[in-house]
Amino acid sequence: MKKKWTMGVLSTLLLGSLVLSACGTSQSTGGGAGEQGKDPNKKDFTYAMSGVYKPFNFKENGQLMGFDVEIGQALAEKMGMNPVPITNPFETIIQGLQAKKYDTVIGSLTITPEREEAVAFSNVYYRSGAQIFVAAGNDSIKSADDLKGKRIGVQKSSSYEQQALKLTDKSNITTYDSDVTALIDLPTGRLDAVITDQMVGFRYMKEVPDKIKDVGEPLSHDNQAIALRKDDKELLEKVNKALDEIIKDGTYQKISEKWFGRNILGSE
Repeated sequence: MKKKWTMGVLSTLLLGSLVLSACGTSQSTGGGAGEQGKDPNKKDFTYAMSGVYKPFNFKENGQLMGFDVEIGQALAEKMGMNPVPITNPFETIIQGLQAKKYDTVIGSLTITPEREEAVAFSNVYYRSGAQIFVAAGNDSIKSADDLKGKRIGVQKSSSYEQQALKLTDKSNITTYDSDVTALIDLPTGRLDAVITDQMVGFRYMKEVPDKIKDVGEPLSHDNQAIALRKDDKELLEKVNKALDEIIKDGTYQKISEKWFGRNILGSE
């Protein structure tokens, strides 16, 4: 009997570990717009982001916040659903969506032909562009033409990494989990330049004056959208309708002004 009981315990422990492994690295944030205060009569609207892309999505005092988080909350409210933001490493965020770990990705995903093959995109929810940033005292880099052979920092698996590969050798590219971490490395001399979203860089410049600066023209003009599974057509329609509603009623403007001091949807 003792042997059978021990095997039973081991089986239970093994099953538990397998369940945890299946969950991967995705996690609900809990609190605020997460698990607490959920209406049991409403369906959950789960939306993923890296959680390390300030000011779009980041953690402060254990709470997930930022532009993407609040856009998700506003969309959920319009759709009559519970907003449940979830964090997942950016490099596997599309795989997590395809594996049904969450319903959508509201994580500053740029629309690219490659991604359009893997997911369905909503209407554009903000527009920006890729920008080169250097240390404030760096006068040797004035445009993309000056990046050949230079050390460039980018967020891993981002569209900015692909742009960097066109401008310097792969051996000169350092990838980071967070764009902000890359920007922090600029004044230290570890990097010559960082390519990231204009809004991310401009926000960091505002928070830490005289440390970094933008140079040259934007490398691209990018449309960011919400990603969904290709077969989730009903939810795509709901998201687009809700997005249109928060733009028209001023909710979007209020959220955008809060985080950027401007409307970042812009125009086509």
